[in-house]
Amino acid sequence: MSVIIEGAGTEPARRVDQLLAHYGESHMNPVNERIHFVAIPLIALSLIGLLFAVHPWLAYAFVAASMVYYARLSAVFFVWMTLISAAMLAAVHAMGSHVLWLSAVIFVVAWIFQFIGHHVEGRKPSFVEDIQYLWVGPIFVLSRLFLHLKIRW
Repeated sequence: MSVIIEGAGTEPARRVDQLLAHYGESHMNPVNERIHFVAIPLIALSLIGLLFAVHPWLAYAFVAASMVYYARLSAVFFVWMTLISAAMLAAVHAMGSHVLWLSAVIFVVAWIFQFIGHHVEGRKPSFVEDIQYLWVGPIFVLSRLFLHLKIRW
């Protein structure tokens, strides 16, 4: 799959496009990409759940900080990630008293699949190089969906 850079041409590529292109370089194997489409949202959900289990405000602060990051990259990703994060917070609330163990199990299983995907890919995860790629992963999944739906970001 080729990586599309929105700003390619006379204008320099936007930061979001550069991040997605770089992230895409280590996610070209179709098996790895399919694993990521499931595992990345599950990891995000479980991380919010784990933070919520420590203290709900910790989860809210993490989501708010993430939204600041996304707002700086793209208005479209910011809107969609706000909606997705709200749904994830609702799911975490629905877990009730099971939030800690459910989130822990989801987190471990999803990461196992992520590492299997990267083993298949033959490349290390992008976040090993730069921690911000943990926040790029969810918008990478969205960007692939947006490409299919012809939504510009």
